[in-house]
Amino acid sequence: MQVKKVITYAAVAFVVFYLFTRPAQAAAAVNGVFDGIIQGANQLAVFFSSVLT
Repeated sequence: MQVKKVITYAAVAFVVFYLFTRPAQAAAAVNGVFDGIIQGANQLAVFFSSVLT
């Protein structure tokens, strides 16, 4: 359980460090993740609308 806590804190510290040292690249990474999520949701919507029609 301690290892999980340490890994979590290290990941959060890395994200904060990356955010402060490279804000433009961090924003681009977040935008990329959200774009991927939106694209996946759209593909699921197309799939279900095809199945239901």
